[in-house]
Amino acid sequence: MQLPKQSSRGRGRAHRLFHPLCGATLPTLARLLLQGGVAPGRAHVAAIAVAMAGLRLPFTLGEAAFSALHGHDDDLPAPIFIVGHWRSGTTHLANLLSRSPAFGILSPMSVGLPAEALGLARVARPFVEQFFPRNRLIDAVTLASDLPQEDELAMANLSTLSCNHGIYFPHRLREEFDRGVFLDGVPARELSRWVVSLRGYVGKMTRDAGRPLLIRNPANSARIPLLRAIWPEARFIHIHRHPAEVVASAVRMFGVLVRELSLGRTEVDVEALVRHVYPRLMTRLLHDAAELPEGQLVEIAYDDLRRQPLAELARIHAILGLPGYDAAQGAFRDYVAKVSSYAPRTSRPDLSPQAWLVAEHAGIFRRLGFELPGDAAAIAA
Repeated sequence: MQLPKQSSRGRGRAHRLFHPLCGATLPTLARLLLQGGVAPGRAHVAAIAVAMAGLRLPFTLGEAAFSALHGHDDDLPAPIFIVGHWRSGTTHLANLLSRSPAFGILSPMSVGLPAEALGLARVARPFVEQFFPRNRLIDAVTLASDLPQEDELAMANLSTLSCNHGIYFPHRLREEFDRGVFLDGVPARELSRWVVSLRGYVGKMTRDAGRPLLIRNPANSARIPLLRAIWPEARFIHIHRHPAEVVASAVRMFGVLVRELSLGRTEVDVEALVRHVYPRLMTRLLHDAAELPEGQLVEIAYDDLRRQPLAELARIHAILGLPGYDAAQGAFRDYVAKVSSYAPRTSRPDLSPQAWLVAEHAGIFRRLGFELPGDAAAIAA
């Protein structure tokens, strides 16, 4: 059957009608909507999500039953987690590494329909991909079916614990980030359900791929001890970037995401969110990373990855003992050439717009190897 062609005018707009929560399970969606926060003008979007969850229910239950019968993951390889604050380069690094056949990925369809990733998501893929935007909402990075996506998108559709829910329901933006990233005040039962969902989802996707998964997710930067409790052999790649660039870019990013994906009001202070999250996440990440055994962590600088990608990829493989570097060199080179024209927006503002960042958190600059500007050094001294 030949699928109808989609007008390019619709590309990039589908999320305004078919929200990411259209892939949520019915219990998850019900719990989220019962908390309120849907604006009258967005009620139709929530209704579409509920209807789609109901229509998918037979597929949801069928895949759950299949996974329960075949869900033994004791002998599966542990994931490789790419961590770092939002806008630190996690996407670029994950896209590069995913060119290697040694690793599996979480595709856009598998995170969009996580409960039906092995069945319905594959059947629906040719139709749904017609509506994919060519680039991500937040920048000019290409969105393609063979490029890895964040497991946070999947977990936002499988559980009530995700920072993405703060973007969907901005009236509780900070609360959902504190819960979803830092696990503040999360009841033991809810956390246990989240762990079961994450382990089940990653397990079935690893079995399907037949190789370790590359999982990029900035929110995982604050969850390293929990992830190690689930997968003791997990390996971590921490990528970092100049703090001023990260903060400025993250403010822009969260502003766009709230504007495009909110089901409620959009008048929220995203700069206050970043000012709250960035230092707390980086402090926890640097502390927890220092506790990792040798061979389970490698740190890289985004600037180094842009300047000498193959050398940095070789170093990652060597330190973590990852297979397949020699076989993947050609694919790595091809991808680097393909994205060579992409220039990330850089912004290292003067001290005044982000005086708080340097004055209050100079230790993060120093730990990441960045020099403080003269005036900033005086303030931080």
